[in-house]
Order: sequence, then C-alpha cells, then structure tokens
Amino acid sequence: MSGRHVSSKPALSSLAILMMLSVAPPAEAEKTSLRPGSGIDLKSIPFKIVYESLLPTDGKENWELVLIDADGSNPVNLTKTPDVGEIYPHASPDGARICFEGEEGTGRNKVRSVFYMNLDGAGRTKVAHNARQACWSPDGKKIAFLKGEYDRHTITDYASKGVYIYDLATGQTTPHANEGKLYHLYNLCWSPDGKWFVATVHGGMGFDHAILAFGAGGTDIFDLSPFGVTGCRPDFSADGKHITWGKTDWDLFVADFDASSGEPRVTNVRKIVSCDKEHEVYHTDFAPDGKYVAFSYGPEANEMGGGLAPGWNICVSDLKGHWVQITTDGHHNKEPDWVPIDSR
Repeated sequence: MSGRHVSSKPALSSLAILMMLSVAPPAEAEKTSLRPGSGIDLKSIPFKIVYESLLPTDGKENWELVLIDADGSNPVNLTKTPDVGEIYPHASPDGARICFEGEEGTGRNKVRSVFYMNLDGAGRTKVAHNARQACWSPDGKKIAFLKGEYDRHTITDYASKGVYIYDLATGQTTPHANEGKLYHLYNLCWSPDGKWFVATVHGGMGFDHAILAFGAGGTDIFDLSPFGVTGCRPDFSADGKHITWGKTDWDLFVADFDASSGEPRVTNVRKIVSCDKEHEVYHTDFAPDGKYVAFSYGPEANEMGGGLAPGWNICVSDLKGHWVQITTDGHHNKEPDWVPIDSR
C-alpha cells in the first residue's frame, strides 16, 4: 500500500462508518467528538462535488464518476462505462469539463490513460496513454499530467516519471522544463496564478517522502517540509493563498501559502480534522470559495486512486473542523473534487 505511511495494522473487516472526527485545535481534539449530521449547513454551499465510486454496472462492479450536490443529494453517474474504469476526477476552473484517469483492458494489457470530458459525460477525449493524476491550468486551456513509470499496469500512485503539459486547442503535448528530473511524484496540483505546482514525492528526486513546490516553467524545486508541510496530497485554494493536505493517515491540515518573493513560504499551519486510529481521512480538496474542504473517510484500506476502500464515504468540513458526511453507501467513495458551478 502506498500513501503517507505504510501501516502494519491488520485490515478491518467491519464496514462501519461511524465517524469520530475532532475539532481543531489539537488540544481540543482529545476532548471533543462529533456525530454525522452535525456542524455545517450543506444546503448553503452552492457547489457540486465529483468523486470516484465502485458501482454495480451491467452486472459487475466498475469504477465510475459520480456528481452530487454539496449535501450529497442529486447523485448522477457521469460515466456508465462497464468496460472502462474512471477514477481521479478533477473539474476545470469553470466547471465545464472533468479530467480523469481511464483504466482500460484486462490482465497484462490493462493500462491507465488520461482523458477529459464535458461535465455531462459527453465529448470524451484522450489526452495521454499510460498517464495519471492530471490537473488543470488556471485558465482551463491546458492539462498537466504524470507519465506512468512502467509499461506494465500498476496502481502504485507514485509510479510516475515526468510532468507533461497538454494543450486542449492544439492537442500538442510538451514536457515540463525540468524534463528528466521529476519522478515518483503524485497528486499534482497547479497553482491558480499558473506559476507553481505542488505534489508529493515518494522515493525519488533524493527524497524519501515529502511535499514539494516547483515552478511551472522553471527548474527550481522547493521542499515544504521545513515549514511543517509533511505528509501528502496537497491542494491549493482557488485564490492560491492556502493549501490543504493530509499530514498523517488520520489528520488533515491547512496553511497559508505565499510565493510572491519567488520562493514558497508556508505559515499558520493548523490541523482541522482528526479521526480515530481505526479509520483514515484522505484526499482533502478546497471548495471554490475557500470556506470548506471535501475529503474521503473510512476504515483502513488501499485508499489510492482505484484502490479498494470498502465503507469509505465523502465528507465536507469547514475550516474549524465542523464536518458532515454527505454519502452513506460506502461504495469505495474517494478522491472528491469540487465543481465550481452553482448547484441551485
């Protein structure tokens, strides 16, 4: 299993999803626990969320992309493709399109590739073969992605080599300026000003496990660990002034981000969500207004994109740690991404 830590804990057989998430700051986390349905008014959040889910499709289970309102209502299966598994969705800045990984083939011929499509599922276009973990440029005109490290299929999330940029208008792909030096990255995220990427590195580039920031058009690479940003899966807020990430398998953090000097600085590091040790929280993602994060939660599992995670569901929290679970079916629901369209 990949991720923030390799755990020696035995896998849980229970699919129980009763959450015991704690309110930050950490001093209060030992005293306070919340119950599903408490915390925030989901009806007031005017955005949608897309996520991956393992659903029954034509008599078998298949990875599909599901779109819901912020309160979990009005679910729509966007893909309905029994012969292709879709995972790791990311909405474009205007909410009109979604990029994702599509898993095709069987056995040794199985491969993951990057695609994008319209929000209604139409207009599916292949971006790159044997590629993964794509994200959008801030103007929505380009898609950055990671190439698969091996020809043979693997769900190991950091089995990547190289960052590439695809232009939707021309269909042309160009390598990042730091070609050949960016490898074993995952969870790539493009800053809203277009100048930076953040990503996790695992066993590559001279790092054991770290969160890095590197220029979108340059060769400088910065380790964010000295600022207390350790763990994985970083995500920018829509204004680029904040980041959120998972510091451990059980804690989600936010902090202020500033790269105006030409070198990233992170301040005001704080925990917002913590769960008990029999469960995990992952895949935190900032809402378009910066007031909430979505995340996935469940019993210990193989939480990477396309990994089995029975009993996992999608949750929403404000930045004070008040949360609400918004799905209840436990169909391996993971990798939530906010869609910046008005659900009303």
